[in-house]
Amino acid sequence: MTGVRNGGDLVVETLEALGAKTVFGIPGQHALGLFDAMGRGNLRFVSSRVENNSAFAADGYSRATGEVGVLFLSTGPGALTSLAGLQEAYATGVPMVVVASQIPLEGLGARRKGMLHQLDDQKASAANVTKSQRLIQHASGIPSAIQDAWTEAISSPQGPVWLEIPQNVLLDPIVVPPVEDALAEAADNPPRVELIREAVKWLEAAERPAIIAGGGTRRGRAEKSLLSIAEKLRAPVICTPGGNGAFPWNHELSLQSWIEDRYMTELLEDADVLIVIGSSLGEVTSNYFTFEPRGRIIQIDAEPRVLESNRPGLGIRADAGQALAALDSALDAALRPERDTAPDWHGTAPEALVKDTLAKVKARLESQDLGKELKFMADIREAVPADMQTFWDMTISAYWGWSCWDARQGQFHSAQGAGGLGFGFPAAIGGAVGLETTGKAAGSARVLAVSGDGSAMYSISELATAKQHNIPVTWLIVDDGGYGILREYMVGAFGKATATELARPDFVKLAESFGVPAVRVAPENVGDALKAGFAADGPNVVVVETLLKMFGPTHLAT
Repeated sequence: MTGVRNGGDLVVETLEALGAKTVFGIPGQHALGLFDAMGRGNLRFVSSRVENNSAFAADGYSRATGEVGVLFLSTGPGALTSLAGLQEAYATGVPMVVVASQIPLEGLGARRKGMLHQLDDQKASAANVTKSQRLIQHASGIPSAIQDAWTEAISSPQGPVWLEIPQNVLLDPIVVPPVEDALAEAADNPPRVELIREAVKWLEAAERPAIIAGGGTRRGRAEKSLLSIAEKLRAPVICTPGGNGAFPWNHELSLQSWIEDRYMTELLEDADVLIVIGSSLGEVTSNYFTFEPRGRIIQIDAEPRVLESNRPGLGIRADAGQALAALDSALDAALRPERDTAPDWHGTAPEALVKDTLAKVKARLESQDLGKELKFMADIREAVPADMQTFWDMTISAYWGWSCWDARQGQFHSAQGAGGLGFGFPAAIGGAVGLETTGKAAGSARVLAVSGDGSAMYSISELATAKQHNIPVTWLIVDDGGYGILREYMVGAFGKATATELARPDFVKLAESFGVPAVRVAPENVGDALKAGFAADGPNVVVVETLLKMFGPTHLAT
């Protein structure tokens, strides 16, 4: 009976009370109670065309705004299709509340009643890609369960939280009154006092301190404290792909993000105390596990499983923002104006060492016939406004971006957490929607998505979403006729590539068939094409057909 309050109303009312403004997803039979209720509420619904892309969009919304992304899923196939997108959010620590429908209560349990979309245990399927999973079995439990899920999502380590509600609980009329207020506050996650005290002792005596800033630095909004600590210690700082933007790119202590480089690895190995913030020192950050630090490590992370997962050290479990604020304050009290131990990298000042190391990286790149690639990335950077947010798929351009992209006043987002294809465009859609929702005008809400032709096909259907909602996103597709990076890896390893070449559409005509303006340009004209796209209204596509090379790996023996 349309118009009668049901369990779906409690979901919508609670989300609105918590501050949600936008929901991503796709309608489904068991979830109809949710959508009926949205017709009586104020949530904006953005309907993607594939559930995995809905998850990426909710992820991008959260990254762009700092708010919680909300995702509605239908039962069974719809829920399962979202999991790869949720893996990225989980790996990267993006706060999301996921509300999935479920078969009616009478079908739950060990019996196989043969209901549409029935799974033996749907929430178990989400256990690897969400912080927790809850089944709500009665309408009166909905408001508190959503409030608890929101609290868990925003508490460090942040991440997606899964709720599922049976069809009849969503549809049946209720006696529960309308939700008037809801409160979710992130759980406190400060560092232990004795660990900060010990870290200060190490840093007081350090001659060669250095810092690795991972994605947790950005999630914990620790940028100001990081800058203060680095300047106090005169410590070189390098950002991981997830941490890109956490430290000023052109600061005299900035090693930027050239993490996949032996010159950088060697500098970090030589540090006598290395502060690692919000990073596991995983595959990319360790230059593919070739990193062999000789000094002591202070590792700060909100996720206890990360601490000492790759290297022993002083593990400090805490939110990065709280930990660095505490460390900064403690260093203020401990460091004297004239320190007994001044930074000294074997007779070289840290600022000079940073400058010299960046020069070595530049010279190495210039020796590899990468002029086209360097100009291509520089042209994109010059075209993109300083405050524009960018979303990068798993493609060669993004791998360059991990190392060379100066985020300036914008934010750099990529799928480096789980590394799945298809992130860039739907995440950018979510990001642009988020910026519009939080008050940005369409011009300043515009974002850039960057994909390869292989990854673009994962999310090509979302051109319909972008057109339907007139979303201000410019999509750059770099078309090299296949899975370019895998082609390069296979040729390097085996002398030839197998199964990497792809038949692909005419991306310009395909975009135009959706009513989305598109243009194909030569690599040297990418900057002008992007500027024109940024000045337009609604979505648009720029296609560049070119084969980009990666810079030579430094973790392999030569």
